[in-house]
Amino acid sequence: MQDENLFAALRGEVLIALEALAPGLAPDVLARVEVTPTKDPAHGDMATNAAMIAAKPASKNPRELAAGLVEKLSTHSSIAKAEAAGPGFVNLTLSPALLLAQIPLILNAQEAYGQGVSKSRKINVEYVSANPTGPLHVGHCRGAVVGDSLANLLSKAGYDVTKEYYVNDAGAQVLALARSVYVRYLEALKLPTEAYIATVPGGMQYGGGYLVPIGEALAARHGDKFAGQPEDIWLDEFRTFAVSRMMDMIRDDLAALGVRHDVFSSERALVENGGVERGLQVLRDKGLIYRGILEPPKGKKPEDWEPREQELFRSSDFGDDVDRPIAKSDGSYTYFANDIAYHADKVGRGCPDLIDVLGADHGGYVKRMQAAVKALSGGRLDVILCQIVKVMKNGEPVKMSKRAGTFVELRDLIDEVGPDAVRFLMLMRKADAQMDFDLNAAVAQTRENPVFYVQYAHARCRSVLRAAQAPSGEVDFSSLTAPEEVAMIRRLITWPRLVEQAAEAREPHRVAFFLYDLASDFHALWNAGRDNTALRFLQEDKPVETAARIGLVAATAIVLRSGLAVLGVNPVEEMR
Repeated sequence: MQDENLFAALRGEVLIALEALAPGLAPDVLARVEVTPTKDPAHGDMATNAAMIAAKPASKNPRELAAGLVEKLSTHSSIAKAEAAGPGFVNLTLSPALLLAQIPLILNAQEAYGQGVSKSRKINVEYVSANPTGPLHVGHCRGAVVGDSLANLLSKAGYDVTKEYYVNDAGAQVLALARSVYVRYLEALKLPTEAYIATVPGGMQYGGGYLVPIGEALAARHGDKFAGQPEDIWLDEFRTFAVSRMMDMIRDDLAALGVRHDVFSSERALVENGGVERGLQVLRDKGLIYRGILEPPKGKKPEDWEPREQELFRSSDFGDDVDRPIAKSDGSYTYFANDIAYHADKVGRGCPDLIDVLGADHGGYVKRMQAAVKALSGGRLDVILCQIVKVMKNGEPVKMSKRAGTFVELRDLIDEVGPDAVRFLMLMRKADAQMDFDLNAAVAQTRENPVFYVQYAHARCRSVLRAAQAPSGEVDFSSLTAPEEVAMIRRLITWPRLVEQAAEAREPHRVAFFLYDLASDFHALWNAGRDNTALRFLQEDKPVETAARIGLVAATAIVLRSGLAVLGVNPVEEMR
């Protein structure tokens, strides 16, 4: 049995045995059969729910069906023991030979270990997509890390992934940006600004110092050409220039975090090129847009509600709570219409399966966008909502911004603790859970700092391998019988399954948890060698045992590097 994913391979054996005991089970029943790691090693290496899943459809008692599975699986050469447990679980203990055979498999595959087979469908992952009106802050940071790591994870699982950033450069916020930059332009020319600011709708919305260099650049380029001129003379020029400069700043900040997108899509270009009309036409052609009157929103009193006919999308036909307007009372399109068009554009580029990584404030938008994608292509849209992050130091919230003054900028956080700590720690909580980012923990060289703990495990592996002489010829791994060594192997073989499961669940934080547990296993084995000389990795008088342990250490380093690559975190060769 040479399949890297032993859990998938054993599931195949379970299904064969199940078919013999309960022939003709429906595909949807078989799809629910799982083979999973056991939580307690005393219960074996793997467990399957096959008997409990199949019992009712097969009109059998789950315990009796489990007993039948035990009988059949016990004859398999890869299974040392099979036994029924609880209401119908079957626990499986793998043969030692099968477990040990995974080490050379890892060594031969190197970092490709766990790589999934090529999938037939493309996936587009859109993340960050911050309005180009200011520097990225810690909230954007979490979405950047989650999105980038998820895209890496999906690639590891075998998907063809596109990493995309949607530039929101068509709305009122970029007009406000252009007006704010105009103020900085006047300041660069040493001209008064009060009279102009008094005419700006909503006032100067973006007052951060980060706009000063943009105003100075415009002054250097144009001189006083636009000073005192009406907006229709300069607004488009200033908007285009400001968005370009802000996107340069955003790209630089993302690059410092190790994030690089494949595609940057412009909302403004989509609108100006007729993309909104084209996207909506797809729905019109399917009869999914109509004119109608919506019910008043919940909580509105009748006197607060003015019923009016609107163009509506039949989103309730695709799982949404109500149908949604695509045009405002003045005939202009809603933001939702633009978003429909953008997702139609992504689908049209050959990506029926889409993932959007958004801030938690977009929660009310999820159902309508999923309905739109389903209506457009029948594809799948997963939306990952990232909750807020509070930066803490010495138990207190901190603000570190040098340019904005009101929020923690991504670049300042990177400068404080480094990109590796930022990326790893952002994944130590599930995306939809609020988190505190502890600056003290991020730089601590202790077990409480997960990135240090994992990188230290890799550095220890590398120190052993540098001190060791590479074994020649075939290695005999049969001496790896200590509980700590077996625990390491049991952990290593779960990596291919975890890649597949985490990718399907869209949960890259599982990789961070796995790496922490693997590092813990390795540190336990390292420490066991201090107390028990027989478990030390390098023993001159025991070349066979030493070669086996070198192989185990090398396999551990490979899987650590493979997982860190998914997270976008650097493996460390040595700690200093």
